[in-house]
Amino acid sequence: MNTEHDWITTPVTADLLRGHLDVERTAHGLLPHRLPAGARRQIPDDQLAMAEAQPSGVRLVFRTRATTVELETLPTKRAYRGFPAPADGVYDLLVDGRLAGQATVTGGNVRTVDMATQSADLLEGPPGTARFTDLPARDKDVEIWLPHTEITELIALRTDAPVAPAPDSGRRVWLHHGSSISHGSNAAHPTAIWPALAAARGGVELVNLGFGGSALLDPFTARAIRDTPADLISLKIGINVVNTDAMRLRAFTPAVHGFLDTIREGHPTTPLLVVSSILCPVQEDTPGPLAPDFADGTLRFKATGDPAERAAGRLTLNVIRHELARIVEQRAADDPNLHHLDGRELYGEADYAELPLPDEVHPDPAAHRRIADNFARLAFGTGGPFAP
Repeated sequence: MNTEHDWITTPVTADLLRGHLDVERTAHGLLPHRLPAGARRQIPDDQLAMAEAQPSGVRLVFRTRATTVELETLPTKRAYRGFPAPADGVYDLLVDGRLAGQATVTGGNVRTVDMATQSADLLEGPPGTARFTDLPARDKDVEIWLPHTEITELIALRTDAPVAPAPDSGRRVWLHHGSSISHGSNAAHPTAIWPALAAARGGVELVNLGFGGSALLDPFTARAIRDTPADLISLKIGINVVNTDAMRLRAFTPAVHGFLDTIREGHPTTPLLVVSSILCPVQEDTPGPLAPDFADGTLRFKATGDPAERAAGRLTLNVIRHELARIVEQRAADDPNLHHLDGRELYGEADYAELPLPDEVHPDPAAHRRIADNFARLAFGTGGPFAP
């Protein structure tokens, strides 16, 4: 830490955070979670346990005149055995809503996953500090968006001027649930994931429950959404159900109804938008499970199911899109605040031709922007279900 300032250390507490559902006190500091403790006790696998603790959309928000800000953290980074180490996660600092600085934290823990067996090893490392300088010397709202794919324990916030929690923005709260694409896979930095970009366009406060590999209609996720205050809710359903081969059509339909029923217990009239998957050619008409493919020396994914088994209830993206549209149309007769959006309107054939999916599943940074632009127009724009 630079000693040229008279530093003020502010305890990192839950009232400085937004976009989280829970916090945990660890031996190092404060760990934000995107599922509550009761839901975490029911998580069946390491995939979701890791994903919900990665703070996609979680940010510190405070008001200060500070020109220099330091955030000490202990990151847990994810690596894959046999692949180069990933780049350090990015911390985005916004001043009055505009990106004003970026930083990384070196060191930290590294969790290395074997993609073939899904086993993982943890190598422990030291904390580090994200440092931001030359901020404007005036009262301002500061947001620090945490790396969307690094578990981040918050240890200390140091500034050269006092810090106070930012006042309530008065903006509507948009809660979004989805898969790794909503989580931010392949996005360049935390405010460049498509839900963050769309939230900025829509002028809303984001709560992002995008969980990589884990949008599987879990009842505990539905209960978490039910119990979380929100003015707008969207659910992106489909891709993980197909690529994990988690269920057949007979189970999928009542699972969707049950998920919606649970949410409506806590949000009976909240605008609720059901969104099907964006275009993903490898799974449009081929069932899962999805498998990694290293044939050309890079990671791509391929679907391994048999298209002929669709008649027996095996799920594909097209099967799910048709069923989601039918379910929403049926329920909307009694629920006028329930809406449907075909995910191919966010990213479809023309988008794939222009901005192909690098690994055949996840969008690149430019495609994240495309999805955000289309969502903002269709959901928050005039006539959209989330229009002001």
